[in-house]
Amino acid sequence: MGSFSIWHWLIVLLIVVMVFGTKKLKNIGGDLGGAVKGFKDGMKEGGQPAAEEPAAPAAAAATATAQVTAQPVPADKTTIDVQARQKS
Repeated sequence: MGSFSIWHWLIVLLIVVMVFGTKKLKNIGGDLGGAVKGFKDGMKEGGQPAAEEPAAPAAAAATATAQVTAQPVPADKTTIDVQARQKS
């Protein structure tokens, strides 16, 4: 019982192609490649420092801050607001 030879792997590959078909395997390969590309892009973005915004005059910054805090912040579409209740 040693390692598999090239002929064993070719037979396994042939059986996999016959079971799943080439179109399904192509879709799986494309999805896997897209996932790897997305992961690499995420790693590149995570390593770079965030771009700093240009400094604004103090009076304009204070006015802008007051306007932002006076308005309610809309909830994110993926956020679910719930209330906790005690069991009775």
